[in-house]
Amino acid sequence: MPPEDDLGRVHCRLDELLAARQMTLTRLSELVGVTVVNLSVLKNDRAKAIRFSTLTAICDVLQCEVGDLLVVTPPGAGTAAH
Repeated sequence: MPPEDDLGRVHCRLDELLAARQMTLTRLSELVGVTVVNLSVLKNDRAKAIRFSTLTAICDVLQCEVGDLLVVTPPGAGTAAH
């Protein structure tokens, strides 16, 4: 299991992608079939896991790749890169 510090290195760019597409979290929730609360947890970098089916659905709706949605910050960068 990775050290707890490594979990915080994955940043979700959902906010930026939604803004670029002029889409609300509520609308994404409707299209993906995931609750707004669960998407909010993901959007705010509080998620510890994500189902591949959810990840695929989000990428399909937003017409993006996984690497557009999730990015890994370098070790020691902390939250400054977000």
